[in-house]
Amino acid sequence: MKTPKPYSIPPEKASGDFVCEAPTMYMTAGRSLPLSGMTPLQKMEISKKGVSKNYLEQFKKASALDYDDLADALAVTRATLINKKGAEKFNGPLSERIVSLADLYAYGYEVFEDTEAFNQWMKAPNQALGGLTPLSITDSLYGREEVKSLIGRIAYGVYS
Repeated sequence: MKTPKPYSIPPEKASGDFVCEAPTMYMTAGRSLPLSGMTPLQKMEISKKGVSKNYLEQFKKASALDYDDLADALAVTRATLINKKGAEKFNGPLSERIVSLADLYAYGYEVFEDTEAFNQWMKAPNQALGGLTPLSITDSLYGREEVKSLIGRIAYGVYS
């Protein structure tokens, strides 16, 4: 399991928040940090400041999700996601769900070590979830926790 290392970003590119190396990294305070290495307080601070549409767009691209899938996973309307532009930020509760979903994907990418395989796994029916797809239950905190637990079992070689 690879852990991304933080690195500095030139000041001219340090404004705003964005994802790099799939959705495993978050740009803040002029440097890029791995989501999986952040404390809950750091993630809470990002959520309070708001996540930009730019961040969501890069997450959308990396995760191979369309707006309908994202809207379902984040428990919002498609229009809520589409209507923001560029550096405009989402409200705190939605930003928190975006960070949580990106964090889940970051963990999945670390465990699977293959973004495409993980993206496909998220959309495939899973017996451990009663035939539901992992993506279909990420619209709630408990669903994301269950998917994260399932990924953890995979990481430790427990049949899931």
